[in-house]
Amino acid sequence: MVDWTVLADEIAAFVLSGCCAGCDAPGTLLCDDCRAELVARPVHLETPAGMPVLAALPFRGVAARCLRRVKEDGETLLARPLGAALAEAAALVLADHPEALTVPVPTGTAAFRRRGYRVPELLMRRAGLATVRMLTQTRRTADQRELDILQRRQNVEGSMRARHARATRDVVLFDDVVTTGATLDEGARALTAAGFRVCGAVALAATPKRTESRETHHE
Repeated sequence: MVDWTVLADEIAAFVLSGCCAGCDAPGTLLCDDCRAELVARPVHLETPAGMPVLAALPFRGVAARCLRRVKEDGETLLARPLGAALAEAAALVLADHPEALTVPVPTGTAAFRRRGYRVPELLMRRAGLATVRMLTQTRRTADQRELDILQRRQNVEGSMRARHARATRDVVLFDDVVTTGATLDEGARALTAAGFRVCGAVALAATPKRTESRETHHE
């Protein structure tokens, strides 16, 4: 039987003269060894405000390289294997909150215009999850990559607004990468102010400084 997902990846790699996103092996978008590196290895952590977060993978190695290709090079086909890892982590959280709305953190206007897609929502769709847009940005924020934890919190503070709840509903937040958790805390603040009950968050990946000695491996 033909594996159409693998075949589509191979065709795309050929057309684009691509190489493996994980190891640079020629002629394939993602080799078998690197695909195996994207099997979920859930990481439990907390945001500064104490909200529980489950990340599907540590943000390093193959996972980091693949996500950068999605975000920076437009390699959206990689969202499928990444989405499979996200789906495993989401299932663990949603098992305890089966009626929760699955809400992505909002993407900045400039990033959306540059890419043409919203990364958290793309990953959620590939994970088979509904994307319920309850959050919007109220102002532009600075690039967070060079900011420390205090600067990140100040950068995003008050930057989101949520649609008001018609009734109290559980919510699980979703993001692509969690570093300090400041963005997730801001999303939770806005949702709570609007009358929702935020149960936790799920991310595709957590940066190494958040994952040291805290990985929980899937059996």
